[in-house]
Amino acid sequence: MAKRPTLETALSAAPPADVTAALLNGHLGDPFHFLGLRDHPDGFALNVFVPGADTVTCITGKSTRIPLEPVPDAPGLFCTLLAKNTPYRFTARAGETEWAFEDPYRFDRVLSDDDLYFLGEGSMHRLWKTLGAHVMTIDGVTGVHFAVWAPNADRVAVVGDFNVWDARRHGMRRLGISGVWEIFIPGVVPGDVYKYAIRANDVDLPLKADPVGFGSEHPPKTGSVVRDITHYSWGDADWMKTRGARHSTDVAISIYEVNLASWKRAEGNRPLSYEELATDLVDYVADMGFTHIEMMPITEHPFDGSWGYQPIGMYAPTIRHGTPDEFRALVTAAHNKGLGILLDWVPAHFPTDEHGLAQFDGTHLYEHADPREGFHQDWNTLIFNFGRREVVNFMRSNALYWLEEYHLDGIRVDAVASMLYRDYSRKDGEWVPNKDGGRENYETIDFLQSTNSFVYGEDDSVMTVAEESTAFPGVSRPVYHGGLGFGFKWNMGWMNDTLRYMEEDPINRKHHHHLMTFGIDYAFTENFVLPISHDEVVHGKGSMLEKMPGNEWEKFANLRAYYGFMWSHPGKKLLFMGQEFAQKDEWNHNQSLDWHLLDAPLHGSMQRLVRDLNTLYRATPALYVNDCRPSGFAWVDGGDVENSIYVYQRNGGPDDPRVVVILNMTPVERPDHRVGLPGPGFWREALNTDAAEYGGGGRGNLGGVRAEDVEWMGQSHSANVTLPPLSAVILIEGEDDQ
Repeated sequence: MAKRPTLETALSAAPPADVTAALLNGHLGDPFHFLGLRDHPDGFALNVFVPGADTVTCITGKSTRIPLEPVPDAPGLFCTLLAKNTPYRFTARAGETEWAFEDPYRFDRVLSDDDLYFLGEGSMHRLWKTLGAHVMTIDGVTGVHFAVWAPNADRVAVVGDFNVWDARRHGMRRLGISGVWEIFIPGVVPGDVYKYAIRANDVDLPLKADPVGFGSEHPPKTGSVVRDITHYSWGDADWMKTRGARHSTDVAISIYEVNLASWKRAEGNRPLSYEELATDLVDYVADMGFTHIEMMPITEHPFDGSWGYQPIGMYAPTIRHGTPDEFRALVTAAHNKGLGILLDWVPAHFPTDEHGLAQFDGTHLYEHADPREGFHQDWNTLIFNFGRREVVNFMRSNALYWLEEYHLDGIRVDAVASMLYRDYSRKDGEWVPNKDGGRENYETIDFLQSTNSFVYGEDDSVMTVAEESTAFPGVSRPVYHGGLGFGFKWNMGWMNDTLRYMEEDPINRKHHHHLMTFGIDYAFTENFVLPISHDEVVHGKGSMLEKMPGNEWEKFANLRAYYGFMWSHPGKKLLFMGQEFAQKDEWNHNQSLDWHLLDAPLHGSMQRLVRDLNTLYRATPALYVNDCRPSGFAWVDGGDVENSIYVYQRNGGPDDPRVVVILNMTPVERPDHRVGLPGPGFWREALNTDAAEYGGGGRGNLGGVRAEDVEWMGQSHSANVTLPPLSAVILIEGEDDQ
């Protein structure tokens, strides 16, 4: 044992009285200046704070033991004087219990000046690699490095089970004027729960979850959880090499929107795990012929009833279904089945929960201070301040995080309309005009443009999709051409108009004929997705089946015809879960879909139709190649108002067979309806929604029709076609092999 300093000498190493008082009260903002090993006129002062310990001993070298002296009137604070600066560790004893530990205050800073510069400039493109909780080994010691941005805080500490949630034990180091605080805590391991204890303006704030935390506790608990996301072994290399070819405007894209918590439930009404979804969901969606799964938000959120649209853990896949690596396994399984994964991403707003981003460091750090800009009246949420470069960087990095760390294939950006306009859902006097006196939100527009440019610049094999319901120009136009830069935009106008039409009694449809045709007037102004999403089957709107008029048979026939129309109309496809088998009730996030309905013939037949529509769509270039070009569509007869009949042509490449679609939107069968055709020969009846296998009456055209050399409807040829009631008939140009 080394020579022990005298009591007087040892105590001379103790911090000044005011510092000691601040430490004991949990107010000390710069503990790295006083704890650990520091210069002293007579050597090196060593101070350690271990509340509850009776004794603390410093161990240097292999076995040199130097007892520390307890500082009078400072319970838990121990000090001594060392002759030289040397590596050390501690043992402590409380009663009969002894434990060894490393001192976090002996480790140098981890973040570099370059890190701080890029963070401050808002150009740290992979923010998650710097902030958050990272497992690492320093000088042979393994622990976790914590870093958080809190520029207006007086003190930030990490608290968790590992320090009995005592904010005095692991106060962080502030790195200059950057506003970033950091500490490396030895012995913390993956699975440990933590939060940040922040003190600002002489007030202890509610404990905060980590804005860049990679995991969270199971709700209703709200702590962040240390997760090591650096060692996953991916098994989807083939998909990643080729996925860019799956996201252009020239390919078939058919998206199955799903809420993971309620797609299917296990016994006891338990949501399925990521592991279970990797087989059950992935196999089902692949069998149904969809190309992509769009997940409603799986970023961590405290309230189930928000469906994920009020997220707090933007960097954490929800623990409701498993760990980050288990989520990655779900993504891998989808890719290996030929399915892409899209994430519903929410940059428009965040909830006011006290453990989240709201007044994170005692100020309006992430949100606008003025409620006319910063409070969302519709959703009682806060709005990101995209006029602040650090906030832009936080969210822009988040988009890349999901695409890069979890191999997701794209993001669908929620509530874009609410982001574009400062007066969105506000009355006069409730909003702040832009610098030019207008309503456009310049800062958010710039954020969306820069995020799209950044994401596509980093990886042009992914896709971004806007949920945007206004006439804002150029949503899916490249930024360098003045657009927002999205790859695709949801066609909300088409959805609203056509559903209004379908809800009409067929006898009245002739008065609303334009609702089905108007969409073509603007169909090629954007790269559109046709969305029948969760929003259409909640809040009293009824299920898709219940929207349809008539008796049971007519409801199913109407819905079959509508799906035939949707799959043959220009635009990529999106269908919310359950609608593929005609779920009867509105969607309820607290329970499974009604899978038992598949035992009823009409529901099983509807499922078969959607599967066949996907198969036909993917196999027929005319139905997708020119989705976003006027050359892909032509009216044959869009004006048969009295009969509510629509006839149109879809065209692919020069060598692709053409397609003619006929819709009969009344319950009247028309057995000899002459239809113009653009060419001679045999036209195969590729799909008829009235077929018996789909639950229809089995009326049709015996496999197809032969075009006659009779001009009709402006076409060079024509044929008499049987049009079943409430049906869609799809004919494909082909050769007669009879």
